[in-house]
Amino acid sequence: MHNKLIETLQDAKKRYITLETTPRHDALFTPVIDKIASLNLHKRVDGFSTTDNPLAKLKFNSIIAAHQLQQRFKKPVLATMSMRDRNKIALQSDLLGANAIDVRAILALTGDPAKISDQPGAKGVFESDSTMLLDIIKCFNAGIDYAGREFGIKPQPVYPFAVSNAFAKNPNTLLKKFIKKLDHGALGIITQPVFDRENALALLELFEEAKLKSGREGMLILGIFPVTRLKTAQFLASHVPGIHVPKAWIDALYEAQKKGEKEEEKVGFALSRDVLGDILALHPKIHLMTANRFELAAKMLEEV
Repeated sequence: MHNKLIETLQDAKKRYITLETTPRHDALFTPVIDKIASLNLHKRVDGFSTTDNPLAKLKFNSIIAAHQLQQRFKKPVLATMSMRDRNKIALQSDLLGANAIDVRAILALTGDPAKISDQPGAKGVFESDSTMLLDIIKCFNAGIDYAGREFGIKPQPVYPFAVSNAFAKNPNTLLKKFIKKLDHGALGIITQPVFDRENALALLELFEEAKLKSGREGMLILGIFPVTRLKTAQFLASHVPGIHVPKAWIDALYEAQKKGEKEEEKVGFALSRDVLGDILALHPKIHLMTANRFELAAKMLEEV
């Protein structure tokens, strides 16, 4: 299962699409799985991801959610693991447990700050950034733990992924981050949302340079986040570092919003669908993020 995902990722000509899922503040993840099944979304993607308590808000466990998705759809899932909530002991213990249930594609994140949590007084661990988890995975793949102790029963191969901003005023900032994460073993790097072809081209050029300078192989996976409301586009443009929303998107949504919510959603969907089509034609390695708006994901994938 995981080998096929990696082979698809590494073949530059093959379409590779993963869909992000966000476990909810519930004791069950199955309603999310059932929704995906009802829309036949699992037939349109190569795999999934599960988020790990994003924005430091309490959610269902990402590793168990990944296992349940894999069991249902027989497709691999990238389970996100955050450095915010675990020290190196817990990281390795969770990796061993995940390995035993065949959750072996891991998306390493540093994590959002604990101070924004919905759990009063929660404290972040943050022993290091996400590169420590990438290094731990390297050790596991060599049959040892992070302290260099050999495992009696060695883990199955673990496939590490990382994340990156999609935009920076100084492109060298992105280049250095690409190089750092490739150096620490990331097989794929998923970007924050990309909203136009020019941004995608710039990222691909930087990534090729990063591979040359690091001497490492890897694949860039471009993030896509459909935006159907002006307020969402404006929020992303104004408050989220590492994302660039083109002025043309803001202007188009502003004009549409004056005509009503339906027109606003129509224009936003068309912009989002078109950029998905443009980027798939340019570089068919996509991570689709819709904040569990699975009807929107299905409609976009049907039309490209």
